Amino acid sequence: MSQLILHHYPTSPFAEKIRLIFGYKKLAWQSVIIPRIMPKPDLTALTGGYRRTPVMQIGADIYCDTALIADVLEKMAPAPSLYPSPVNGASRIVAQWADSQVFAAAMAYNFQPAGIADVFAGVPEEGIQAFVADRAAMRGGAPRMAIGEGTSTYKSQLRRLSDMLTEHAYLMGNVPSIADFSAYHPMWFTLERAPSLSGILDATPLLKDWMTRMKAIGHGVHEKMTSEQALEVANQATPLDVTQMPFVNEHGIDLGSEVTITADSFGLEPTQGVLVAATKTRLILQRKDKRTGTVHVHFPRNGFILKKVKS
Repeated sequence: MSQLILHHYPTSPFAEKIRLIFGYKKLAWQSVIIPRIMPKPDLTALTGGYRRTPVMQIGADIYCDTALIADVLEKMAPAPSLYPSPVNGASRIVAQWADSQVFAAAMAYNFQPAGIADVFAGVPEEGIQAFVADRAAMRGGAPRMAIGEGTSTYKSQLRRLSDMLTEHAYLMGNVPSIADFSAYHPMWFTLERAPSLSGILDATPLLKDWMTRMKAIGHGVHEKMTSEQALEVANQATPLDVTQMPFVNEHGIDLGSEVTITADSFGLEPTQGVLVAATKTRLILQRKDKRTGTVHVHFPRNGFILKKVKS
């Protein structure tokens, strides 16, 4: 099995989602710690602009967005499955809801004064302000959900998730699915990173028990790797051959075109490169950088905008 490299930082909720999936599938991986805020020169040398956390690297192939990363890991290690039958479709729907709406409400709740004090304990004021400015830039200037609305919405979502646990141990049945890993990470942040606010979970004891089961999965076996080593891995590798992938042209943009791919919300930095594959579910760009050589950067179609670069 090819070496799995995760570019992440310890307090990243979405990175916790993937770390736990590594544990569930008993995968060994390499851990590259990246900065929480820009600049991230080594990461952007790999991605060409995409800067959300985490990013997974396999040789000279770079995978963006946890929905795609989960799909790649599923193909590499099909058992145990993240998409068990017969709830494979439903589990994806719940996962998308959790990654977007539950996450947004949870972060609005978590980043009230008591939570900020927990998250940034020991961090100087200028460090806190730099983080705030960085995340505002990632939102493109859009306002964060207000604390009041975040709190009420988060409570409602926690009750709904708890209701899903009344008859079985996990959200979609007796074994975990992608829904569990997506729902877990916002609550993990509350419990582990903003413990002063974790009392919100007391009203849903079934969820607290479920969180204990999820945490016990662990992160698998991992070793530290430097970002310089990861760049050298890319430089010495050859990207996957994508020439046989079926071309699904939804945009009227031919393969070989110079394009940009940008998230449709949060983390709006574009990645520019040559479109070398477009399948039903994935877009792949080829990029060249003097530090990485030729790499392929993979994105899911859902949640990303493809545009041709005007000549």
